Amino acid sequence: MPSSGLRLLVDANIPDAETAFGPLGSVRTIPGHAITRDALAEVDALVVRSVTRVDAALVEGTPVRFVGTATAGVDHVDEDALAGLGIAFASAPGSNAASVVDYVLAALLAVAAHRGETLAGRTLGIVGLGEVGGRLARRAAALGLDVLACDPPRAAAGHADHDYHSLGDVLDQSDIVSLHTPLTTPAQSPWPTLGLIAEADRLRPHAWLVNAARGRVVTPEAAFALAASRPVVLDVWPNEPQPDPALVDAVALGTPHIAGYALDGKHRGTAMIAAALYAWAGLGRPAERLGDSAHLVAEVTDSSGGVPDPTAWLDALARQAADIRGDDARFRAALAGTTGDRRAAAFAALRKTYPVRREMDRYTVRGPIPEAVQTAVSEGLGMRLSLASGL
Repeated sequence: MPSSGLRLLVDANIPDAETAFGPLGSVRTIPGHAITRDALAEVDALVVRSVTRVDAALVEGTPVRFVGTATAGVDHVDEDALAGLGIAFASAPGSNAASVVDYVLAALLAVAAHRGETLAGRTLGIVGLGEVGGRLARRAAALGLDVLACDPPRAAAGHADHDYHSLGDVLDQSDIVSLHTPLTTPAQSPWPTLGLIAEADRLRPHAWLVNAARGRVVTPEAAFALAASRPVVLDVWPNEPQPDPALVDAVALGTPHIAGYALDGKHRGTAMIAAALYAWAGLGRPAERLGDSAHLVAEVTDSSGGVPDPTAWLDALARQAADIRGDDARFRAALAGTTGDRRAAAFAALRKTYPVRREMDRYTVRGPIPEAVQTAVSEGLGMRLSLASGL
């Protein structure tokens, strides 16, 4: 495809940038935190991730005519400001949804296995039933969890895909609460999520909490109080990227905002922004396919022929694709003893150097899979069953 001569600036953490955007013109990559107004002096199109705040202060008066974020979330972008400046905008909704669901399920299995408890039969309250929450509901049900859904905007819009409950009812009835909302203020939404969980006693005593949405959906005070009395899993933090050391110490599992960082989701996000940019430039669709079609193998580690502990059995399989314990250990080690800017730099470095993780549906299970867990493996974890799976 002939070059259109566009000048593009792309976050260095976006994979395949040259392949995806190179046919459109010249591509320059820099770290997301280094994308400043001065860096945009000779840029027509800007492609970012969530670490870069895009607003009028950044782009007004620059040559930028297109902004894309290779992420599903858009709360780092002032869309109204871009529209007012006549700047086109595109995002990548759902691009990393499977990755986030993989993370949540792997984390729940890890916590349950560590505690010697069973995951199936518990009630999972999902707050936010968008791309991530909707997929989580389906896959969690296949793992034997009873799902309660809370999403006031979807309920008000008449969506009939779930029986929607109030936040109060979900918090009152759930053994586990998983948050998957955008971050909104009262000025932005009739259902603001800023500080949505502000009091620990809104949850049932000992109910687990998972936040893989936005850090400030939970207040620091509530996060501390909850972590002191039950398992809390945080991928996002109230004062990110400088999470409070005491809160890091208190949570059951902590990670540096990488739930959606599976390589497949990153490729998908790049491809979605490339398609939007090509369309905006009037050049049809990109010719290049991004990523690969690799099929990976997860090994059955218990070949005894029985399932004495389904939760531990599934955990051993899930961690081969999403090793949340390893992520947690690296996170704690990297942040230990750091403060201020050094802590923020360590947090950013963990994200930049995050080990390659593939989505669970890339895996085929090799080894005997007891019939009792085949649905959990194929529909819950999303892994393929080998031809010789049944027992």
